[in-house]
Amino acid sequence: MADRPITFAEHLQLSSVNVQPASISFQTLTLESDHFICVQEKVGEQSQVVIIDLADANNVMRRPITADSAIMHPKQKIIALRASRQLQIFNIETKSKVKSHLNSEDVVFWKWISDTTIGIVSDTAVFHWAIDDPTSAPVKVFDRHATLAGAQIINYRASADEKWLVLVGISGNTANPAAFKVKGAMQLYSRERGVSQPIEGHAASFAQLKLDGAPAPTSLFTFSVRTAQGAKLHIVEIDHNAANPAFAKKAVDVFFPQEAPNDFPVAMQVSKKHGIIYLVTKYGFIHLYDLESGTCLYMNRISGETIFVTAEHEASNGIIGVNKRGQVLSVSVDEQTIIPYILNVLSNTELAVKLASRANLPGADDLYVQQYNQLFGTGQYAEAAKIAANSPRGILRTPQTIEQFKQVPVQPGTLSPILQYFGILLEKGELNKHESLELARPVLAQGRKQLLEKWLKENKLECTEELGDIVRLHDMTLALSVYLRANVPNKVVACFAETGQFEKIVLYAKKVNYTPDYTTLLQHIMRVNPEKGAEFASQLVNDENGPLVDVERVVDIFMSQNMIQQATSFLLDALKDNKPEQAHLQTRLLEMNLVHAPQVADAILGNEMFTHYDRPRIANLCEKAGLLQRALEHYEDLADIKRVVVHSKVLNVEWLVTYFSRLTADQSFACMNEMLRVNIRENLQVVVQIATKYSDILGPVKLIEMFESFKSFEGLYYYLGSVVNLSQDPEVHYKYIQAATRTGQIREVERLCRESNYYNPEKVKNFLKEAKLSDQLPLIIVCDRFDFVHDLVLYLYQNGLIKFIEVYVQRVNSARTPQVIGGLLDVDCEEQTIKSLLASVVGVFPIEELVEEVEKRNRLKIILPWVEAKVASGLQDPALYNALAKILIDSNSNPQAFLTENNLYEPLVVGKYCEKRDPSLAYIAYAKGFCDEELISITNDNSMFKQQARYLVKRRRLELWRQVLDPGNDHRRQLVDQVVATAVPESTDPDDVSATVRAFMEADLPIPLIEMLEKIVLEPSPFSDNKNLQKLLLLTAIRSHKAKVDGYINKLENYDHLEIARIATEHGLYEEAFTIYKKYNEHALAMSILVEHIVSIERGLDYAHKVDKPEVWSRLAKAQLDGLRIKDSIDSYIKAQDPTNYLEVIEIANRAGKQDDLVRFLQMARKTLREPKIDTELAYAYAKTDRLHDMEDFLGMTNVADILDVGEKCFNDELYQASKLLFTSISNWARLATTLIYLGESQAAVESARKAGNTEVWKQVHRACIEKAEFRLAQICGLNVIVHAEELPAVIRMYERLGYFDEIMALLEAGLSLERAHMGIFTELSTLYSKYKPEKLMEHLKLFVSRINIPKVIKSAEKAHLWAELVYLYIKYDEYDNAALAIMERAADAWDHNQFKDTIVKVANLEIYYKALSFYLEEQPLLLTDLLTVLSPRIDHTRVVRMFNASGNDNLPLIKPYLVAVQHLNIEAVNDAYNSILIDEEDYNTLRDSIDSFDRYDPIALAKKLEKHPVLEFRRLAAHLYKKNSRWDTSIALSKEDKLFKDAIITAATSNSIDVAEDLLTYFVVIGNRECFAAMLYVCFDLLRPDVVMDLSWQHGLNDFYMPYRIQSQRSMLDKIATLEKEVKERAKKDTAKEQAESEQPIINPGGFGTLLLTQGAMGTAPSPMPPIYTNGASGAFGF
Repeated sequence: MADRPITFAEHLQLSSVNVQPASISFQTLTLESDHFICVQEKVGEQSQVVIIDLADANNVMRRPITADSAIMHPKQKIIALRASRQLQIFNIETKSKVKSHLNSEDVVFWKWISDTTIGIVSDTAVFHWAIDDPTSAPVKVFDRHATLAGAQIINYRASADEKWLVLVGISGNTANPAAFKVKGAMQLYSRERGVSQPIEGHAASFAQLKLDGAPAPTSLFTFSVRTAQGAKLHIVEIDHNAANPAFAKKAVDVFFPQEAPNDFPVAMQVSKKHGIIYLVTKYGFIHLYDLESGTCLYMNRISGETIFVTAEHEASNGIIGVNKRGQVLSVSVDEQTIIPYILNVLSNTELAVKLASRANLPGADDLYVQQYNQLFGTGQYAEAAKIAANSPRGILRTPQTIEQFKQVPVQPGTLSPILQYFGILLEKGELNKHESLELARPVLAQGRKQLLEKWLKENKLECTEELGDIVRLHDMTLALSVYLRANVPNKVVACFAETGQFEKIVLYAKKVNYTPDYTTLLQHIMRVNPEKGAEFASQLVNDENGPLVDVERVVDIFMSQNMIQQATSFLLDALKDNKPEQAHLQTRLLEMNLVHAPQVADAILGNEMFTHYDRPRIANLCEKAGLLQRALEHYEDLADIKRVVVHSKVLNVEWLVTYFSRLTADQSFACMNEMLRVNIRENLQVVVQIATKYSDILGPVKLIEMFESFKSFEGLYYYLGSVVNLSQDPEVHYKYIQAATRTGQIREVERLCRESNYYNPEKVKNFLKEAKLSDQLPLIIVCDRFDFVHDLVLYLYQNGLIKFIEVYVQRVNSARTPQVIGGLLDVDCEEQTIKSLLASVVGVFPIEELVEEVEKRNRLKIILPWVEAKVASGLQDPALYNALAKILIDSNSNPQAFLTENNLYEPLVVGKYCEKRDPSLAYIAYAKGFCDEELISITNDNSMFKQQARYLVKRRRLELWRQVLDPGNDHRRQLVDQVVATAVPESTDPDDVSATVRAFMEADLPIPLIEMLEKIVLEPSPFSDNKNLQKLLLLTAIRSHKAKVDGYINKLENYDHLEIARIATEHGLYEEAFTIYKKYNEHALAMSILVEHIVSIERGLDYAHKVDKPEVWSRLAKAQLDGLRIKDSIDSYIKAQDPTNYLEVIEIANRAGKQDDLVRFLQMARKTLREPKIDTELAYAYAKTDRLHDMEDFLGMTNVADILDVGEKCFNDELYQASKLLFTSISNWARLATTLIYLGESQAAVESARKAGNTEVWKQVHRACIEKAEFRLAQICGLNVIVHAEELPAVIRMYERLGYFDEIMALLEAGLSLERAHMGIFTELSTLYSKYKPEKLMEHLKLFVSRINIPKVIKSAEKAHLWAELVYLYIKYDEYDNAALAIMERAADAWDHNQFKDTIVKVANLEIYYKALSFYLEEQPLLLTDLLTVLSPRIDHTRVVRMFNASGNDNLPLIKPYLVAVQHLNIEAVNDAYNSILIDEEDYNTLRDSIDSFDRYDPIALAKKLEKHPVLEFRRLAAHLYKKNSRWDTSIALSKEDKLFKDAIITAATSNSIDVAEDLLTYFVVIGNRECFAAMLYVCFDLLRPDVVMDLSWQHGLNDFYMPYRIQSQRSMLDKIATLEKEVKERAKKDTAKEQAESEQPIINPGGFGTLLLTQGAMGTAPSPMPPIYTNGASGAFGF
């Protein structure tokens, strides 16, 4: 292991996550940290950015983003994108844009230099762009130095504090051939000084190093350069700190091997933990240098390809990079081997010691201990202290070291070694627990606690409870700080309490999840600071997670201190949540204040904070305290409520009214009745307000009954007056009218009668009649509103109140005049009175109603004077003139003239009136008013068809025509005759005729229409030459009378011949259409009729020869083409010189195989048209007619043919020579290659395929070469196919199907070296090796295991029974379970002990461990211990013991070393097995150590097993076990048997039992062993009773052995008596002092209570003459 002090790992192969090899380059791949790799790649035409999370390689994000560069944030999922000069930053997780900027210069390089800043390099300057400000633009930092002009920027770095920056670039050194070929240029820039320094170098980095004795880290800059003279690594100090020692500049040679003459540094990283420089070169070499000394630690090649991008690997404190093959590699220091490597290989002890100290690395521990002991032994205490302080992992920083330094004497005039030691430790960093304690004691003893505070702030001391206890004696605040850091909750809380920081106690306890005794704490605080105690109590009770103390217990604490106000405040705060379980506390709070401060209780109740207290109890107390409102709020018994509610004058009226909302309806009525009964005068107003507010709930009827029962019409009036406007109850309105009438409120009666819609009008009318009011206006209003006019007129007329009738029609409602007149007529009132009343009405009323009233009584003439007067006055009301017309009709006073001339009457009304009297008058009225329906009806009923026909012609309404011409009209025939014979011939208006014709057409009456048109068109009339009527006549004849069409064509001249011919064609009149076209010289259309409708090609041909026009020939050609007379059609097209229909000609000619004729047509067409289709078909026709020479001529001239399409057609038609010509002419290598295959030209096909570069072409050519067994050419083609993963399986299947196994393997082997080689090639080759060349599989796997699909190859290896390869694959795929099982199943082929050990420790299924143990037990028992050693951390040791100790199978001795190794776990099964082995081996010393060190076993069973053992020491162990398990008698008995009296005496002493000790003492006396007797007296001195010892000594003459014991017992007794006397005296003294203090204390506390208010401050202190008296009988104390 010492040969390689580094750890090398491959994290990912980018091709395994489908990253294209072409995308793995410096320009397209970025690595800003060890978190993400960002790749720009292009798939087809789609650009995308691939983001690979190195922590989860399967988590690959692909985003369709087009950008020139993309860099990921070092830690977060934030990506920066650059497209030309546009810069954008996006947060991928939140899917939001962070910021963007349009740069003014081109960006040549950019990089994240910190978590918040991007460094941007342009051609001229360097900028920094911060992401924390969303609006800021990049800020210029410095200009680029001239030495970097034209260089490719490869890196930009910043120091940790961003004060120093370095820009790195490289360029070709073409100007100086003698120099190194790649020149490195760097620009080092200081931001503080604003100065740049150009440096020649290729790679650089910043670092910090803590030097020995330096108070602060030293900032270093390291860079490497290679020139023609050699390569150097430079390490220099920047920003020197005056307090630090100066760092000597280092310049060391960098070795490059001879085989790499052009190699140079490309990247550098510095490990922060180890202080080691990682230098990577272009050719893949890694160099490790010590940062402090510049010593080269190691160099080796880690990659065969250039590692073009690197970053710090934080997980291993190493370096991570990506090479051009897509391998993601990391290199780090192997912490277990680096120090041994330096010691053994480099033989640099000093460097090993420094590095081990700096990075806390193992490997140099012995050196440190040896060096320390040597220095300490020679008195070099300062140097020894440094060694101890810097020891790796603190191996020498122990209490023993401190004790060593403390014991060293201090030389006069010098600092003590222990203080030197502590000083060095403080300079180095934090002290550990023991060091902190040892340093704190003397510092505090000297009163220099400020030093301790300083060290604590600097985190120099390890805070512990012991340290806090020491500091607490000197400074409570400082101790609190220590306890907080040490996390000692109980003592932190105590310190908070003692320092008065009570508000922090709860917050801290929650933070650390600690629960102190809050009750005791509160009692303490209340005694010390009552005000703070109250605040603390509120804090405890109002905790967000629930009360931390019992509220009642807190109240008791307050009351014990007579703190009523504080108790009230506390309870108000504690009970604010109003919980049911707090009911008794709510009651207690209210009782307390109702007795002592009612106003406080009133305020509490007014706030409605509580709802769960004892309401009856509180209500009674409120009534007694005069709080009647609160008493009512709480009383629920009706008797109590009635007793209180009658005192309305002392209650707030608004509140009392609101209070009734809580009562039921019955309770409300009972209370109001009680209020009216007790004092109606005082309570009536309140009762009215209550009744008003709750009228809907209580019911108006019951309320009315209540007021009426007390005969309070005034109350009833005011109550109903407030609710009547909102009520819809008829009874309420009626009762209100009654009450208003009885209280004399006539105007209110009038208002309600006018405005209300809810009273019973009949009932009110009768009441008002009975009331005999002097003013009848209310009655008039009711009768007017509800149409009781007849009753009103009758009542007023009969009671002689004629003046109120005039008042009614003149002032109230003149619109009722018709009904009044009708009523007066019904009571036989005089005509003169009626006329006078009618004349006196000045208001407007409906005249039609007046007419109706007099008309139905046959008294129309009575209003004639009034009508004539109104007409004379100029009134134009239609009803007035209707009445006049009716009077004239009835009197036959020339009504025709009136109806014809007057325009003010209503024709419909008057016409209806005339229908039965004179139909002619009705026709006049209806015609005047255009009353169509009525006119049609009356003319039909009276056979007036001539009038109806004339009216319809003049009216011109189509909908009216539809009605009369409807087939369902029985009178249609008579009407049509009158229209044709009379109405139309009489008409001279074209519009009348047009409307009539349209109506006939719509009614589908062609024959009458033809008759009508013949009369007005063929016969002389104003409409004879009308074009539209001629057209209509022809159209009607075409549709309805085809025989007349030919005659009309010859007779008529003024019509649209094209449209008529078209319509005739549509109706099958082809000859008539042909006649029209020929008559008007429309030859083309005439030809269309002949060939399309008459379908006579011969007639058409004759007609074409006769006319001889191109358009006629073209029409004929089309017809011939449709008839498949292709040659004739082409001849006609050529005569017409018309190529327009070339598409159809081409299609039909091709289909019929008439390419020869088609060539003639296409040659004609090319003269006038330049269409791709024509040229394309001409080329195809040449091919089909085998006119290849013509085709070559055609291809050589200018054409617009689709050559590719022609070529494809020829290829499909197997015209391969023609296809070859065509594809060659357009350089279509893909199709040409395919064509050449069919022509048998394989070599040419391959060349064409190479030019085509198309996968499908390669596949076709490849297949053809295979079929011809031309494997050399096939391999060339195959290599271009297998690079596409989706094509590979088909290729392999083809080779295997044909039996070409060696050839396919050769093909894939050749494909391994391809730049685009993918995982499928490596995988499929593995599969083929497993089938056909298994001996090559293992070598292949070892070389390319990272690039194969392991699961697939596993299946192949398993199928081929290649067990060694299968195990290797399982291990590489992390399938350790399967690997281990495969090894065990196929041990003969696959087992290797070291490999199996490495594998078995990684399996997930623990059952495999036990299978492995069984396997080794059977196959390799001598290696069991080695296997158990590696498995011991994860196996169940009890189960292992059971396996090896099964019945009939004693294999435990095989695993004895394993049992020894795991016995420290103290597992019962292990202990039992190990003890059993020791017994068998008779190793009693080891057995004693085992049973004393580990207690997990069955001691009694073991003792019983050992007590019969033939070896004495094992029997002694049995006694020892009995003693350990308190079986004293059994242990002593065993010891007696073996005469092990010393063991027996020790057992007796250990038992601490008087009986056991005395029994053994008696035994020794009996057997006469006086020495053991004396030993017992000494050893068991405290257990033996003096009287028993004295008795035995006296009886057996052992006084000489007894005397020392007696003397000692006497001395012990005297000492105890003296101690007791002293304690008795001290206790008596304390009791006397206590009694004296109690006698001086007053029996009753003289302090009294002040007035308790919620707004009061502190309790009053003035003494009261006597203790307050409480209602529950307690005096001087609370009675709760």
